[in-house]
Amino acid sequence: MLIVACIKQVPDTTQVQIDPVTNTLIRDGIPFIVNPYDTHALEESLRLKDKFGGTVVVLTMGPPNAEAALRKALSLGVDRAILLSDRVFGGADTLATSMVLTAAIEKLSQEDEIGFVLCGKQTIDGDTAQVGPGIATRMSIEQLTLVDRVENVDYSDKKVTVRRKLEGRYERVESRLPAMITVVREINRPRYPTVPMRLASADAKVELWDNTVLNLDVNTIGLKGSPTWVSKIFSPERDKGEIIGDGINKPEETAELLLEKLLDKDIISI
Repeated sequence: MLIVACIKQVPDTTQVQIDPVTNTLIRDGIPFIVNPYDTHALEESLRLKDKFGGTVVVLTMGPPNAEAALRKALSLGVDRAILLSDRVFGGADTLATSMVLTAAIEKLSQEDEIGFVLCGKQTIDGDTAQVGPGIATRMSIEQLTLVDRVENVDYSDKKVTVRRKLEGRYERVESRLPAMITVVREINRPRYPTVPMRLASADAKVELWDNTVLNLDVNTIGLKGSPTWVSKIFSPERDKGEIIGDGINKPEETAELLLEKLLDKDIISI
């Protein structure tokens, strides 16, 4: 049974700056990290293997330097790492990205049965939360989003029970396998690599799959297959905020103060 973890190397958003002339991200000198949500997906894939069995395969799509993210995954104990890299994959939006990842997962399914596909709930550079559901839709498998706990797995009956973290409540769901799971940060605490594993990962094999392996129509992937176009990136200008109340007021008193402010500025009317 295969457990596939999809990860992405993203710019460290704490150090991102915007070029005031071109209105695009300044990428030179910006360090790249593994998307934080994806580190939890990777950890959960390893926990599923430890507790229920299976083989963990980690995938990432990106330029050659994305191999660093895969070597980090190898140092944590994944069984196999695959880099999806080709110039025709470049410039992909979430639609084209999910197309390439789906093709890779389906190719893996020819070797062994897929049990799980795991992703972080979203990436910190795009924040769309669309890639995981996009993969599930294209593979016609169940999708379980916002999961903060995998409660039980039954490979023989091909069922999984998870808990989803929703706004103000939790939802317990039982689903059949294979399933796509997108995870939130609360699901686990990622492990650290041991020194021997870190040393071993430096020499471990990272497979490279380009489009000669996946054989996808170049008009459906990369920039050509991306219907989303980013015309401008900018930091929104915000007016200086104002604190309502002195922190001692009761909630209803603070609400009345806020209402008066909004009425005075003609933002609302009664």
